[in-house]
Amino acid sequence: MTIFDQDMLDELNLLVKFPTDSLLQGLKIHHDASQSMVNAASRLYTKGLITQPDGGYLTDLGIDLADHSRHLQSALCNRKSSH
Repeated sequence: MTIFDQDMLDELNLLVKFPTDSLLQGLKIHHDASQSMVNAASRLYTKGLITQPDGGYLTDLGIDLADHSRHLQSALCNRKSSH
């Protein structure tokens, strides 16, 4: 079984930063961004999840995965124990 490595976590963190209000909004990774975010954007572009190597818009697959990422984030955050 594969665990989430740091590259995957960086990609998930970048996916959840994309705006949810409109598909007409995207992200631009600026020159002063951390190298890990620059690399994450490049990998997401190579995987076909975003439209530009420095951000752009989510593709259809990227939209789906960003939604799943937000659900995962929500499920893992702020959950009170039921024990």
